[in-house]
Amino acid sequence: MITSPHDDLDSRVRAAAMAWLRLRCTPEDPVVSRSELLGFQFEGHAFPLIDNQLGIRKPQGMAAALSILTTYTSDGARAPYEDAVGNDGLLRYKFQGNPKHYTNVGLRVAFEHRVPLMWFFGIKQGLYLPFFPVWIVAVEPEQSQVAVALDEAQRHLSVDTVTSEIERRYSQRITKQRLHQPVFRQRVIQAYESACAMCRLRHRSLLDAAHIIPDRDTRGVPAVSNGVSLCKIHHAAYDENILGVRPDYVIEVRTDILEEIDGPMLKHGLQAMHNLRLTLPQRRADRPNSGLLEERYERFRAG
Repeated sequence: MITSPHDDLDSRVRAAAMAWLRLRCTPEDPVVSRSELLGFQFEGHAFPLIDNQLGIRKPQGMAAALSILTTYTSDGARAPYEDAVGNDGLLRYKFQGNPKHYTNVGLRVAFEHRVPLMWFFGIKQGLYLPFFPVWIVAVEPEQSQVAVALDEAQRHLSVDTVTSEIERRYSQRITKQRLHQPVFRQRVIQAYESACAMCRLRHRSLLDAAHIIPDRDTRGVPAVSNGVSLCKIHHAAYDENILGVRPDYVIEVRTDILEEIDGPMLKHGLQAMHNLRLTLPQRRADRPNSGLLEERYERFRAG
């Protein structure tokens, strides 16, 4: 028997899964593993939240899809978020093969009945950052995709016919703040093994992904090689040009800061960083791009 999206079982499954994610994903540990998602228990029974092989989870017996998944790919494999956002600022998710495949039908049903889904975005092999609830707000069969809203505000936009530039920019900002920035942050922090590259602080909730070239710049892409995992103090100091990083990964503290006399934070938190070397990711592809570092370092020197 297939339950409709309005049946009690369907609503209980969605509510239980999202309640578990809210408890499981904390500021200190916001990502969830593939094994945890496959091992989710619902009312005493195994009920995987993702499909073991497919990107769309449409459980047997349920009419609508429960979740969608974006597999992790390194920055070298493709441009981050390429062709993922429409002119309306809404994200797109591609169909699974044949548009008539049962998983794609499940997405259509989720759209027709306006039920909430979960989106698991890969930030490392076997690790996912969850976004929930999300909604399918349009089916675009010619492009073999659906449009996905990340919050209530985006649900009420006219897909691809946004009536004003203000609406379009607002929607794009939501997508950037709700998905692109958190995914970039987690990918960078994971690459640096959840530590500040300067002081080695390991409290994830106090770590940021600092852009080398700012994201307001057209070249400030959300790639790990354009980021450095820094604690909030060193991120702020980097942004304010209190300290800089040379292309050989050596940290420099501004001369006037080195000459200041103040308390222990200045001495140990900033001045002690001078001439230290960044702790780098193991994967070469994840290390800061030397060309971007050089450009940013020149700005530091000019300041």
